[in-house]
Amino acid sequence: MAKVRVGVAGYGTIGQRLADGVALQGDMELVGIADLAPTLAIRALRENDMCGVNNVPYPLYLVDGADRSAFDALDIPVAGTFEELCSKVDVMLDSSPGGVGAKNKEIYKRLGVKAIFQGGEKNSVADVFFHGYANYEKGVGQDYLKLTSCNTTGLIRTVDCLDRAIGLEKVAITIIRRVADPGDYHRGLTNALQMDKAPSHQAVDLMTIMPHVEATGILVHTPVTHGHIITVLATAKDGKKITRDMALEAFRKHPRIRTVTTDEGFKGNASFFKYARDLGNRRGDMYEIGLWEDSIVESGNDIMYAIHIPQESVTIPETMDAIRAAMKMQLTREEGTAQTNKYLGIGRFKR
Repeated sequence: MAKVRVGVAGYGTIGQRLADGVALQGDMELVGIADLAPTLAIRALRENDMCGVNNVPYPLYLVDGADRSAFDALDIPVAGTFEELCSKVDVMLDSSPGGVGAKNKEIYKRLGVKAIFQGGEKNSVADVFFHGYANYEKGVGQDYLKLTSCNTTGLIRTVDCLDRAIGLEKVAITIIRRVADPGDYHRGLTNALQMDKAPSHQAVDLMTIMPHVEATGILVHTPVTHGHIITVLATAKDGKKITRDMALEAFRKHPRIRTVTTDEGFKGNASFFKYARDLGNRRGDMYEIGLWEDSIVESGNDIMYAIHIPQESVTIPETMDAIRAAMKMQLTREEGTAQTNKYLGIGRFKR
């Protein structure tokens, strides 16, 4: 069976990781990446002879408006135009800045190319608002899928996990949100916490993906960069009690949830980033979310727990799932997520 041909639009924080994710899939081929300017990410790629993970070539194509001479001046090879890239692929992964993906969709439609958009685009850009575990089958065979945001992706992993094991009626969430990605300066130098109006979009998005679960939430911006922390209060259906042991058993079985304790040294968000670097993970990324076992507490019949979201990399597995669904590579969530997990090495720590 021929490999599915994939392109990536936008080689920024997410686009770099999407390209790596595709390059690691044994049944996919990374045809190329597209961008506008010779950013630091592109310059680093050039110093690595235009190769990424596992020495896989990442041919570069330029989007409309790019200054070819700026690339030539830095001796950065260009393989062609954005439309030329689109004409060579089966599906595009669009990680362009918010709003640009919707414009790119017109090109995808004209060329008959499927596309998967990241969380920054409006939901209306896609046929399906997608999550690999919660609604995989809804994406099967669809032309345009949109991923949930990083926070919503990790949040849904845990809510879906408990819902399938126990059955949930509602959740209340609090998001302690990193202010910007490492290396970003556009948010300024801050020494304050900032409230968002409730409910947070993550709660609304969760209900869009899982309409049978009532969700509400509060979000607080924090002056840190290495990951978000979310607390969740979950209520089961029909007044059923959720015990700590029930929740922990379900979480421990999930391949994309890494259960940890503070006694092991996982004191907070920075602990996960350091651990990922010590593991030798590329860019210090971690595909799994972290869940503190010692944060799981019973509150009457409800259960409460806290998770860590590695915002730069958490959506990559679900994006690979989206390719599999859109291209009908696997028709069920069990098969699709298992293939993604295998190629990304997810869940190895559970063995």
